[in-house]
Amino acid sequence: MDIFASDTTDTPLFRLHPIPPEVITSARTTGVDVAGHPIVRQTAAGREPLRCCLRNAQAGEELILFGYRPVLPVSPYLETGAVFTHAEPCAGPPASGSYPSDWIGRPQVLRAYDERGWIHPASTHHDGSDPAAAIAAVLAQPGVVQLHLRNVAYGCLNAVATPVD
Repeated sequence: MDIFASDTTDTPLFRLHPIPPEVITSARTTGVDVAGHPIVRQTAAGREPLRCCLRNAQAGEELILFGYRPVLPVSPYLETGAVFTHAEPCAGPPASGSYPSDWIGRPQVLRAYDERGWIHPASTHHDGSDPAAAIAAVLAQPGVVQLHLRNVAYGCLNAVATPVD
């Protein structure tokens, strides 16, 4: 389920997409990721960003770690990176219409892409204080069709944001 992040007037600013459930189901059932590498099962230490439900893991939750390649046109910028999801199906992100509260305060790289799948010059970072406004500002730039929210230190994908249609 995709969620809409809204402002204080409930005007949708952008869509925030978790990893598609069918991708996670495939990793769980086949035991391999998109590159054919084995998934890793582990117990959460806590605070791992979960890309299935867009929140942080709680200590003790069972997780899988696997390589994921976000959907982009074939380009030199297509890449695969490690992501955490629940080991078993979960309810997905809440339909709250807001940016994930667990991720407020988490600085992120905002890597913008154009329709060719090339990195757009609007790419930037934010300090975590107002992520929804930072994301909306990048998505408002001409030519930006997709935005990857990535961890600063590890570069891992947290979610994909797209403009509201």
